[in-house]
Amino acid sequence: MARLLGPLLISPALIVILLLFMVPLAASVIGAFEVEGAYGLGNFTKAYDFYTQDIVFTAVIVGLSTVLTGLLAIAIGGYLTLGENPAAVAILRWLYRWPMFIPFIVVGQVLRTFLAKSGLFNSTLVTLGLLDPLSATSYLDWRGVVVAFVWKQTPFVALMVAGAMASLDRGTIEAARNLGASRLRILVEIVVPQVATTLLVGLVLSFVTMMGVLTVPLMINAQAPTMITADIAFRLSTYRDYGVANALGLISLAISSVAAWFYLRINMRQGR
Repeated sequence: MARLLGPLLISPALIVILLLFMVPLAASVIGAFEVEGAYGLGNFTKAYDFYTQDIVFTAVIVGLSTVLTGLLAIAIGGYLTLGENPAAVAILRWLYRWPMFIPFIVVGQVLRTFLAKSGLFNSTLVTLGLLDPLSATSYLDWRGVVVAFVWKQTPFVALMVAGAMASLDRGTIEAARNLGASRLRILVEIVVPQVATTLLVGLVLSFVTMMGVLTVPLMINAQAPTMITADIAFRLSTYRDYGVANALGLISLAISSVAAWFYLRINMRQGR
């Protein structure tokens, strides 16, 4: 009886995962290869012909956003750990988490207002005399998408990195300070290597999250090239073309699998 108790306890969770995740995923994978009642690579050929530029654009935008998110998370976590101004540290600790609680759709709307040609960003530069009104340009393109992703994901990664930095042995940091090392050198050579695993986990999770965001590319970068999620929504809503949409979804899953591979390697290394 005791042997059956464990499987019985986890069976509800397994059934939910099977019905709500595995079955739809399997149906989507099969649908990607289904072409007019037969099976083949026709949907992938059409996706390659129509959306190669968008696939490359998605990988570059998400990759660039992940790198910038990592750099900013290190900077925030580093200042929270090594900062010597208590007031500035307290203000930064209170401020940096706020974007975590803002949905992506609100982020898109906020940045449309901020980055438009006549938005708050250009208006502020014009008011300060740093920009000629006639030379003002809109940032609602790939730059706006990167800003939205970095703004939204940096607090999540910074929270993980700052927590890992706070748990480090302060002895090595104080020893480096006593030897005259600068804060930047302490951060790069002592602190970051010790929290690299936590940083990579946060970046992998952010990468996968950004790969699935639909609202930001639709609201900020509606023109071509755009992201795969917008293409999937377009194929479904305009043509009801589930085959190509499934093929694009599978391509997106393949790109995300690269990040998942890093995540699994990190977990296996920690489990040894």
